[in-house]
Amino acid sequence: MGYSSTHISAVETSRKLPTLRFSRSADKAFGLEGTADTFERQWRKIRHGSLLEGFPEFVGHESRAVEIRLYEVGVMPGLLQTPEYASLLAESAVKRGSITPDQAAERVALVAERQAALARSAPPLVFAMLDEGCVRRPVGGSAVMEAQFERLLEFAELPNTVLQIAPFDMGARRPFDLPLYILTMPDRSLMSYAESAQRGHLERDGKFVLPMLTAYHQLQADAPSQAQSVAMIRQLRKGTP
Repeated sequence: MGYSSTHISAVETSRKLPTLRFSRSADKAFGLEGTADTFERQWRKIRHGSLLEGFPEFVGHESRAVEIRLYEVGVMPGLLQTPEYASLLAESAVKRGSITPDQAAERVALVAERQAALARSAPPLVFAMLDEGCVRRPVGGSAVMEAQFERLLEFAELPNTVLQIAPFDMGARRPFDLPLYILTMPDRSLMSYAESAQRGHLERDGKFVLPMLTAYHQLQADAPSQAQSVAMIRQLRKGTP
């Protein structure tokens, strides 16, 4: 494995935390690479213990997707959050006692990692559909929201993005009630990730993902255009002191 017996013993007795390199070395030594039950998988469970089931695995696929479609409710999606916005959400979770300060720092770092993955040489197409509550709900003071609105406007100007707001008055015409992500992978296969308050679910079976993709396209067609959505954000920004 390339580690001393003292180091390995310290990991076994929890005196040292395993690293990704350590976990992969163990998988190679025990011939577990490519299997369902690897040390690397266990390491990721430890590292992402505060995240919903399925989400860490989804993030790995998201970083390789050629198309990303997202629908978010109530808060800005992680791919579009400013560091200040992300930090306030994490700090709020700490105050509620739902996560530890270390887990909060992990969440903020993961937001930055996900955003950095979008800046690769061949960036994916990103379609972002936000429920109106995402832009209406204040998080932090006026300076935080001002910067967040500016981030949305910058995102909308990119050549590989589309930003739309699903207004409240769409009512029952909105097909989704919970956050949803749909990924198109390099081989054109589809997968989706949806979550409730307590758990997330990564779906790879195309026969279940395709109807959600169809509903997403219908939502895009029914929602205001990007130009109209940008105009709404600009108006909200003007109302920020």
